[in-house]
Amino acid sequence: MAEWVFAYGSLLWNPEFTPLEWRKATLSGYHRSFCMLSIHHRGTLADPGLVLALDAKAGGVCEGLALKIAPHDHDAVIAMLRERELVSSAYVERLLTVRLEDGTEVEAYTYVIDADHDQYCDFALETQAKMIAEATGGRGPNHEYLENTQGKLQELGVNDPDLMWLVDRVRELRAK
Repeated sequence: MAEWVFAYGSLLWNPEFTPLEWRKATLSGYHRSFCMLSIHHRGTLADPGLVLALDAKAGGVCEGLALKIAPHDHDAVIAMLRERELVSSAYVERLLTVRLEDGTEVEAYTYVIDADHDQYCDFALETQAKMIAEATGGRGPNHEYLENTQGKLQELGVNDPDLMWLVDRVRELRAK
């Protein structure tokens, strides 16, 4: 039973539980990208948004946070995360090894994209920006998801050039 959850998107700024610890962490073999159509939380079936997912990639690296679950909260936290993250089965829950900033390796619950799922996508950044600028779902506007994620990454000192470009472009589109 793992004690950690790897956060790379909305779990960075809205984990919906109180971690015992927050530690910067790195996951190898994956990269963070807007490769999942959001038809529930940040878009709808008629007007899908995009959310971040971990896409398997040789040589890929994703920086994020490892969130430690309190032992007495473990079952409730994992049940809540499964309800939230596995709502459409586009994510797959995996126990993957992440490296904490001090070099320690831990197993963490990690939600990665199922590349065979209908919600998997691979759009150019301009297409992503247009979708994110316009979509809204059950948890709010897609642009807020992008801005909150980029803001937390910036606070952590994590440089993600694609997300920074998307924030600027989405703001331009929304200003028109």
